[in-house]
Amino acid sequence: VQLQASGGGLVQAGGTLRLSCAAAGFSLDYYAVGWFRQAPGKERAFVAAISSNGGRTYYSDSVKGQFTISRDVAKNTVYLQMTSLKPEDTAVYYCAAYLGPGPMAVMEDEWRMSSWGKGTQVTVSS
Repeated sequence: VQLQASGGGLVQAGGTLRLSCAAAGFSLDYYAVGWFRQAPGKERAFVAAISSNGGRTYYSDSVKGQFTISRDVAKNTVYLQMTSLKPEDTAVYYCAAYLGPGPMAVMEDEWRMSSWGKGTQVTVSS
């Protein structure tokens, strides 16, 4: 199973980007999908997640109200809409898929993820 994150780029502070996480060779229908990010010199951190049916979403406190996660079943893709971007949002963003039970909080645990994308760079200039 393979995921591919895309949509990153260079944007000014206050700008908007939409990241995409597409699955190749398998259906995401039964997977919860999460976004993580790794800023320079820092450990990778959880950002947001969406349940397999799209009915539940979960965000880190640092992006709540700023980012929105969604999924398009027909396109087999999960999105992360990022608004009001700040320089501290600069990071490599990764998507990951989880197949299993539990509350949305389990999506914060990287070790639970069965598939990872390669990451896409987001750079926010001040």
